[in-house]
Amino acid sequence: MKLTILGCYAATPRTITNPTSQLLEIKNRMFLIDCGEGTQVQLRKNKIKFSKINQVFISHLHGDHFYGLIGLISTFSLLGRTTDLHIYGPKGIKEIILLQLRLSNSWTNYGLYFHELESEESETIFEDEKVVVTTIPLKHRVYTNGFLFQEKVGERKLNMDAVLNYEIESCYYQKIKNGKDIALEDGRTIPNSELTFDPIEPKSYAFCSDTVYHEAILPIIDNVDVLYHESTFLESEEGLAQKTLHSTAKEAARIALKANVKQLILGHYSTRYESISLFKEEAATIFSEVALAEDGITFEL
Repeated sequence: MKLTILGCYAATPRTITNPTSQLLEIKNRMFLIDCGEGTQVQLRKNKIKFSKINQVFISHLHGDHFYGLIGLISTFSLLGRTTDLHIYGPKGIKEIILLQLRLSNSWTNYGLYFHELESEESETIFEDEKVVVTTIPLKHRVYTNGFLFQEKVGERKLNMDAVLNYEIESCYYQKIKNGKDIALEDGRTIPNSELTFDPIEPKSYAFCSDTVYHEAILPIIDNVDVLYHESTFLESEEGLAQKTLHSTAKEAARIALKANVKQLILGHYSTRYESISLFKEEAATIFSEVALAEDGITFEL
Protein backbone atom coordinates (compact mmCIF):
# COMPACT_ATOMS: atom_id res chain seq x y z
CA MET A 1 0.00 0.00 0.00
CA LYS A 2 1.43 3.35 -1.07
CA LEU A 3 0.03 6.85 -0.58
CA THR A 4 1.14 9.80 -2.72
CA ILE A 5 0.16 13.25 -1.51
CA LEU A 6 -0.66 15.35 -4.58
CA GLY A 7 -1.95 18.29 -2.57
CA CYS A 8 -2.57 18.89 1.13
CA TYR A 9 -3.39 22.55 1.72
CA ALA A 10 -6.71 24.23 2.42
CA ALA A 11 -8.63 26.67 0.23
CA THR A 12 -6.69 28.24 -2.64
CA PRO A 13 -3.83 26.83 -4.73
CA ARG A 14 -0.51 28.68 -4.66
CA THR A 15 2.67 28.46 -6.67
CA ILE A 16 4.23 26.29 -3.95
CA THR A 17 1.19 24.43 -2.57
CA ASN A 18 -1.82 22.55 -3.92
CA PRO A 19 -5.32 21.83 -2.60
CA THR A 20 -6.36 18.36 -1.50
CA SER A 21 -5.75 15.29 -3.63
CA GLN A 22 -4.18 11.91 -2.93
CA LEU A 23 -3.37 8.78 -4.89
CA LEU A 24 -3.66 5.50 -2.98
CA GLU A 25 -2.08 2.40 -4.53
CA ILE A 26 -3.40 -0.77 -2.96
CA LYS A 27 -3.34 -4.35 -4.26
CA ASN A 28 -2.42 -3.14 -7.79
CA ARG A 29 -5.30 -0.65 -7.82
CA MET A 30 -5.03 3.13 -7.95
CA PHE A 31 -7.67 5.17 -6.15
CA LEU A 32 -7.78 8.96 -6.54
CA ILE A 33 -9.04 10.63 -3.36
CA ASP A 34 -10.35 14.17 -3.90
CA CYS A 35 -9.33 16.18 -6.93
CA GLY A 36 -8.53 19.79 -6.13
CA GLU A 37 -7.44 22.27 -8.77
CA GLY A 38 -4.15 21.25 -10.35
CA THR A 39 -4.46 17.54 -9.59
CA GLN A 40 -3.63 16.39 -13.11
CA VAL A 41 -0.48 18.52 -13.12
CA GLN A 42 0.56 16.87 -9.86
CA LEU A 43 -0.15 13.45 -11.34
CA ARG A 44 2.26 14.26 -14.17
CA LYS A 45 4.90 15.62 -11.82
CA ASN A 46 4.76 12.41 -9.81
CA LYS A 47 4.86 10.26 -12.98
CA ILE A 48 1.56 8.55 -12.24
CA LYS A 49 -0.12 6.89 -15.22
CA PHE A 50 -3.58 8.39 -15.76
CA SER A 51 -4.84 5.20 -17.36
CA LYS A 52 -4.51 3.25 -14.11
CA ILE A 53 -7.05 5.44 -12.29
CA ASN A 54 -10.51 3.88 -12.55
CA GLN A 55 -12.12 5.13 -9.32
CA VAL A 56 -12.30 8.68 -7.97
CA PHE A 57 -13.60 9.42 -4.48
CA ILE A 58 -14.80 12.97 -3.74
CA SER A 59 -15.31 13.82 -0.07
CA HIS A 60 -17.48 16.92 -0.48
CA LEU A 61 -18.42 19.68 -2.86
CA HIS A 62 -16.14 22.46 -1.71
CA GLY A 63 -13.99 23.66 -4.57
CA ASP A 64 -10.61 22.85 -3.07
CA HIS A 65 -11.62 19.18 -3.14
CA PHE A 66 -13.11 18.75 -6.61
CA TYR A 67 -12.46 21.70 -8.95
CA GLY A 68 -9.79 19.68 -10.73
CA LEU A 69 -12.19 16.88 -11.65
CA ILE A 70 -13.71 18.28 -14.85
CA GLY A 71 -10.24 19.02 -16.22
CA LEU A 72 -9.07 15.49 -15.45
CA ILE A 73 -12.17 14.00 -17.09
CA SER A 74 -11.53 16.12 -20.20
CA THR A 75 -7.86 15.12 -20.32
CA PHE A 76 -8.82 11.46 -20.11
CA SER A 77 -10.83 11.95 -23.31
CA LEU A 78 -8.02 13.80 -25.06
CA LEU A 79 -5.69 10.92 -24.20
CA GLY A 80 -8.06 8.48 -25.88
CA ARG A 81 -9.22 6.72 -22.75
CA THR A 82 -11.71 3.88 -23.32
CA THR A 83 -11.81 2.31 -19.83
CA ASP A 84 -14.80 3.14 -17.62
CA LEU A 85 -14.33 5.77 -14.91
CA HIS A 86 -16.32 5.56 -11.67
CA ILE A 87 -16.83 8.65 -9.52
CA TYR A 88 -18.05 8.37 -5.94
CA GLY A 89 -19.20 11.58 -4.30
CA PRO A 90 -22.05 13.58 -2.78
CA LYS A 91 -25.36 13.98 -4.57
CA GLY A 92 -24.93 16.83 -7.02
CA ILE A 93 -21.54 15.79 -8.39
CA LYS A 94 -23.18 14.27 -11.48
CA GLU A 95 -25.19 17.41 -12.21
CA ILE A 96 -22.11 19.64 -11.86
CA ILE A 97 -19.91 17.58 -14.17
CA LEU A 98 -22.55 16.87 -16.82
CA LEU A 99 -23.54 20.55 -16.93
CA GLN A 100 -19.94 21.54 -17.64
CA LEU A 101 -19.64 18.89 -20.34
CA ARG A 102 -22.96 19.88 -21.95
CA LEU A 103 -22.38 23.64 -22.00
CA SER A 104 -18.88 23.21 -23.42
CA ASN A 105 -20.23 20.82 -26.07
CA SER A 106 -17.88 18.16 -24.74
CA TRP A 107 -18.24 14.46 -24.15
CA THR A 108 -16.29 11.42 -23.04
CA ASN A 109 -15.37 8.51 -25.28
CA TYR A 110 -15.41 6.22 -22.25
CA GLY A 111 -18.07 5.18 -19.75
CA LEU A 112 -18.51 7.79 -17.00
CA TYR A 113 -20.40 6.43 -14.01
CA PHE A 114 -21.50 8.43 -10.98
CA HIS A 115 -22.21 6.84 -7.60
CA GLU A 116 -23.87 9.61 -5.64
CA LEU A 117 -23.87 9.45 -1.86
CA GLU A 118 -26.54 10.70 0.53
CA SER A 119 -26.45 8.38 3.54
CA GLU A 120 -25.60 9.78 6.97
CA GLU A 121 -24.49 6.27 8.00
CA SER A 122 -21.31 4.45 7.04
CA GLU A 123 -21.83 2.28 3.97
CA THR A 124 -19.79 0.13 1.60
CA ILE A 125 -19.47 1.91 -1.75
CA PHE A 126 -16.85 -0.20 -3.53
CA GLU A 127 -15.77 -3.81 -3.20
CA ASP A 128 -13.91 -6.32 -5.30
CA GLU A 129 -11.94 -9.48 -4.52
CA LYS A 130 -9.06 -7.57 -2.90
CA VAL A 131 -10.30 -4.23 -1.53
CA VAL A 132 -13.34 -2.80 0.21
CA VAL A 133 -14.11 0.94 0.57
CA THR A 134 -16.59 2.32 3.10
CA THR A 135 -17.65 5.85 3.90
CA ILE A 136 -16.80 7.71 7.10
CA PRO A 137 -19.57 10.28 7.73
CA LEU A 138 -17.95 13.55 8.77
CA LYS A 139 -19.27 16.81 10.18
CA HIS A 140 -18.64 19.86 8.02
CA ARG A 141 -20.54 22.80 6.54
CA VAL A 142 -21.79 20.65 3.66
CA TYR A 143 -22.46 16.92 3.35
CA THR A 144 -19.05 15.25 3.68
CA ASN A 145 -17.62 11.74 3.82
CA GLY A 146 -14.20 10.39 4.59
CA PHE A 147 -13.23 7.02 3.15
CA LEU A 148 -11.88 3.84 4.72
CA PHE A 149 -9.82 1.61 2.42
CA GLN A 150 -9.27 -1.94 3.65
CA GLU A 151 -7.34 -4.77 2.09
CA LYS A 152 -9.04 -8.14 2.23
CA VAL A 153 -7.16 -11.07 3.72
CA GLY A 154 -5.00 -12.52 0.98
CA GLU A 155 -4.11 -16.07 0.05
CA ARG A 156 -2.06 -18.22 2.39
CA LYS A 157 1.62 -18.60 1.47
CA LEU A 158 2.94 -21.96 0.38
CA ASN A 159 5.51 -23.65 2.59
CA MET A 160 7.40 -25.10 -0.35
CA ASP A 161 9.63 -27.31 1.79
CA ALA A 162 6.56 -29.07 3.19
CA VAL A 163 4.76 -29.20 -0.15
CA LEU A 164 7.75 -30.79 -1.87
CA ASN A 165 8.32 -33.15 1.04
CA TYR A 166 4.82 -34.58 0.56
CA GLU A 167 5.35 -34.64 -3.24
CA ILE A 168 2.12 -32.69 -3.84
CA GLU A 169 1.48 -31.92 -7.49
CA SER A 170 1.41 -28.28 -8.58
CA CYS A 171 -2.20 -28.55 -9.76
CA TYR A 172 -3.21 -28.51 -6.05
CA TYR A 173 -1.21 -25.40 -5.14
CA GLN A 174 -4.10 -22.96 -5.58
CA LYS A 175 -6.35 -25.16 -3.48
CA ILE A 176 -3.74 -25.11 -0.73
CA LYS A 177 -3.39 -21.32 -0.97
CA ASN A 178 -7.15 -21.10 -0.52
CA GLY A 179 -6.81 -22.85 2.85
CA LYS A 180 -7.85 -26.39 1.95
CA ASP A 181 -6.38 -29.57 3.43
CA ILE A 182 -4.90 -32.10 1.00
CA ALA A 183 -5.65 -35.81 0.80
CA LEU A 184 -2.68 -37.89 -0.34
CA GLU A 185 -2.94 -41.06 -2.43
CA ASP A 186 -1.96 -43.18 0.57
CA GLY A 187 -5.05 -41.96 2.44
CA ARG A 188 -3.39 -39.44 4.72
CA THR A 189 -4.89 -35.96 5.00
CA ILE A 190 -2.37 -33.16 5.45
CA PRO A 191 -3.79 -30.17 7.32
CA ASN A 192 -3.37 -26.84 5.60
CA SER A 193 -1.46 -25.45 8.58
CA GLU A 194 1.43 -27.80 7.76
CA LEU A 195 1.57 -26.67 4.15
CA THR A 196 1.22 -22.92 4.41
CA PHE A 197 2.16 -19.78 6.27
CA ASP A 198 -0.31 -17.12 7.36
CA PRO A 199 -1.03 -14.44 4.74
CA ILE A 200 0.40 -10.96 5.10
CA GLU A 201 -1.63 -8.91 7.58
CA PRO A 202 -4.09 -6.76 5.58
CA LYS A 203 -3.59 -2.99 5.77
CA SER A 204 -6.12 -0.20 6.20
CA TYR A 205 -6.13 3.53 5.45
CA ALA A 206 -8.65 6.13 6.61
CA PHE A 207 -9.01 9.52 4.92
CA CYS A 208 -10.84 12.18 6.97
CA SER A 209 -11.11 15.65 5.47
CA ASP A 210 -12.88 18.06 6.11
CA THR A 211 -14.45 17.82 9.56
CA VAL A 212 -14.81 19.38 12.96
CA TYR A 213 -13.65 17.23 15.90
CA HIS A 214 -16.12 14.35 15.62
CA GLU A 215 -15.86 11.32 17.92
CA ALA A 216 -18.69 9.54 16.09
CA ILE A 217 -16.09 8.32 13.58
CA LEU A 218 -14.11 6.40 16.20
CA PRO A 219 -15.85 3.01 15.80
CA ILE A 220 -15.32 3.16 12.03
CA ILE A 221 -11.60 3.95 12.12
CA ASP A 222 -10.73 1.89 15.19
CA ASN A 223 -7.28 0.29 14.90
CA VAL A 224 -6.59 1.43 11.32
CA ASP A 225 -2.98 1.31 10.24
CA VAL A 226 -2.85 4.89 8.97
CA LEU A 227 -5.22 7.81 9.52
CA TYR A 228 -5.09 11.00 7.47
CA HIS A 229 -6.98 13.62 9.46
CA GLU A 230 -7.38 17.24 8.54
CA SER A 231 -5.63 19.79 10.76
CA THR A 232 -6.54 23.11 9.22
CA PHE A 233 -5.65 25.15 12.30
CA LEU A 234 -3.37 25.26 15.31
CA GLU A 235 -4.70 25.46 18.86
CA SER A 236 -4.51 29.28 18.82
CA GLU A 237 -7.30 29.28 16.20
CA GLU A 238 -9.48 26.68 17.93
CA GLY A 239 -12.41 29.10 17.95
CA LEU A 240 -12.12 29.56 14.19
CA ALA A 241 -11.95 25.80 13.74
CA GLN A 242 -15.24 25.43 15.60
CA LYS A 243 -16.84 28.22 13.58
CA THR A 244 -15.79 26.81 10.21
CA LEU A 245 -16.22 23.14 11.23
CA HIS A 246 -12.57 22.26 10.82
CA SER A 247 -10.09 20.62 13.21
CA THR A 248 -6.88 21.61 14.93
CA ALA A 249 -3.73 19.49 14.98
CA LYS A 250 -4.32 18.59 18.61
CA GLU A 251 -7.90 17.52 17.87
CA ALA A 252 -6.68 15.27 15.06
CA ALA A 253 -4.20 13.75 17.50
CA ARG A 254 -6.95 13.10 20.05
CA ILE A 255 -8.95 11.24 17.42
CA ALA A 256 -5.87 9.16 16.52
CA LEU A 257 -5.21 8.35 20.15
CA LYS A 258 -8.80 7.35 20.93
CA ALA A 259 -9.07 5.27 17.76
CA ASN A 260 -5.81 3.44 18.57
CA VAL A 261 -4.42 4.01 15.09
CA LYS A 262 -0.83 3.12 14.30
CA GLN A 263 0.11 6.32 12.46
CA LEU A 264 -1.43 9.75 11.98
CA ILE A 265 -0.82 11.91 8.92
CA LEU A 266 -1.78 15.58 9.22
CA GLY A 267 -2.86 17.78 6.31
CA HIS A 268 -5.26 20.40 4.91
CA TYR A 269 -3.19 23.16 6.42
CA SER A 270 -4.31 26.77 6.43
CA THR A 271 -1.77 28.85 4.53
CA ARG A 272 -1.71 31.48 7.29
CA TYR A 273 1.13 29.64 9.06
CA GLU A 274 4.78 30.12 8.19
CA SER A 275 5.79 26.52 8.93
CA ILE A 276 3.81 23.28 8.94
CA SER A 277 6.26 21.86 11.51
CA LEU A 278 4.11 23.63 14.11
CA PHE A 279 1.29 21.19 13.37
CA LYS A 280 3.46 18.20 14.19
CA GLU A 281 4.77 19.83 17.34
CA GLU A 282 1.28 20.40 18.69
CA ALA A 283 -0.07 16.98 17.70
CA ALA A 284 2.96 15.16 19.15
CA THR A 285 2.06 16.39 22.63
CA ILE A 286 -0.92 14.02 22.46
CA PHE A 287 -0.01 11.30 19.92
CA SER A 288 3.56 10.28 19.15
CA GLU A 289 3.34 8.64 15.72
CA VAL A 290 2.69 11.79 13.68
CA ALA A 291 3.76 12.54 10.11
CA LEU A 292 3.16 15.64 8.01
CA ALA A 293 1.64 15.45 4.55
CA GLU A 294 3.56 17.49 1.99
CA ASP A 295 2.87 17.92 -1.71
CA GLY A 296 4.70 15.24 -3.67
CA ILE A 297 5.66 13.07 -0.71
CA THR A 298 4.98 9.32 -0.76
CA PHE A 299 4.23 7.14 2.24
CA GLU A 300 4.89 3.40 2.07
CA LEU A 301 2.15 2.18 4.41
